[in-house]
Amino acid sequence: MNSDYRIEEQDKIEILEEKDVVVCRQACRNWAKRMNFNLIDQTRITTAVSELARNIQEYAGQGEVQIQIVEKDMRRGLRIIFIDHGPGIKNIKLAMSEGWTSHRGMGMGLPGAKRLMDEFALESEAGKGTTVTTCKWLPL
Repeated sequence: MNSDYRIEEQDKIEILEEKDVVVCRQACRNWAKRMNFNLIDQTRITTAVSELARNIQEYAGQGEVQIQIVEKDMRRGLRIIFIDHGPGIKNIKLAMSEGWTSHRGMGMGLPGAKRLMDEFALESEAGKGTTVTTCKWLPL
């Protein structure tokens, strides 16, 4: 998902503790507002970010979130990349199934975030960590 994007602007937020999830969510909402996403898309982005940043904090303990304004094929979007070096996801297919949870959550995190964003890519390796790359495009 990275090859054809031109990055206009970017920021990085470290996820080290629970309060960082809130900081990340607020930052992404502000970026979405600044880019003139409508309120519905701002809410979609914020909800996906909340789920995915919380996964970093809950399952890996720490990681980072990269926020980027990108352009591709004359479109502008908000790309958000979630990176951790935690235990990884043993069974991605199972983790992406509706209702499944390996913890005390509702099982909506990964598949829910995928539904809310226009692009979603998940890479994970047991013992090495997980990277989730998402993007929401401004309407043409």
